[in-house]
Amino acid sequence: MAAALLSGCGGNKEEAAAPSASPAASPATAEQTDAKTTASIVNVADAFNNAVSEKGTWIIAILNDLTIDNEVVVAGEFHDKGAADGNIYRKIALYAQDANRNITANYTLTAPKVTVKSENLRVQGGTIKGDVYVEAKGFNLHETSTIDGNLYFASEDVKASAQIDGKVTGKTEVQ
Repeated sequence: MAAALLSGCGGNKEEAAAPSASPAASPATAEQTDAKTTASIVNVADAFNNAVSEKGTWIIAILNDLTIDNEVVVAGEFHDKGAADGNIYRKIALYAQDANRNITANYTLTAPKVTVKSENLRVQGGTIKGDVYVEAKGFNLHETSTIDGNLYFASEDVKASAQIDGKVTGKTEVQ
């Protein structure tokens, strides 16, 4: 399932953050892998927090509903598909998909607060249950995603740079 999950997310390599997500990685591949160019497939809170940190990866995919009891901070500069010359881009995938890139399951990330400090972060699929605070430009809430909470922006400039195609159940405002 992990391989199908990321096949449409653009990653050729996978970095397993949990033992259940590791069948595609051989020991030789894992030793040569640069964490910033690979994806993190996670199913536990600690692995998720590490994946979204400045030392994490450009794409983070969860394998199930996930509850995190503390604030989640998405930080660091990453590039599309991990390529150094690629556009600045980061993605949180809250879904599973089949070989044809059809979403087959949506997952919920529950956290009291999610702070976005990474530029051009896209949240795709699933639901973030909790308030989201966006401090970086280029935030994108994909049409397949929901924020079950409030969406706050650090400034009018940050809000103007965002693309909100998904659903927000609470307020959307500058705070």
